Amino acid sequence: MPKKLRPVSAVPPLIAQRLDIWGRCIRAQRVSQHISAADLCTRLGISDATLRRMEQGDPGTGAATYLTALWILGVLDIAVPPLDPLYWSVDPKARARSPRSQNEDDYF
Repeated sequence: MPKKLRPVSAVPPLIAQRLDIWGRCIRAQRVSQHISAADLCTRLGISDATLRRMEQGDPGTGAATYLTALWILGVLDIAVPPLDPLYWSVDPKARARSPRSQNEDDYF
């Protein structure tokens, strides 16, 4: 039984727009590089139906599938630039702390 797909209306508009752009990019690059749908499906390990949904920007397609397709087509770093280490490199032992005020009653 296939998993239930997330409707586009349940995705924030900016995310839906990015998925649509990624899907159009995947299709455009696949066609311009003369890669058949069947060949890309084989390389990704997905069905033809999944590729069609991905090329239409369907949010039910996994992020890893989108990113792998962009990587195979050679446009991953253009479509999704790497994040600055400032955003992901933290001390592995660091823990989130609650903000403390002078008076604990002011917290909420």
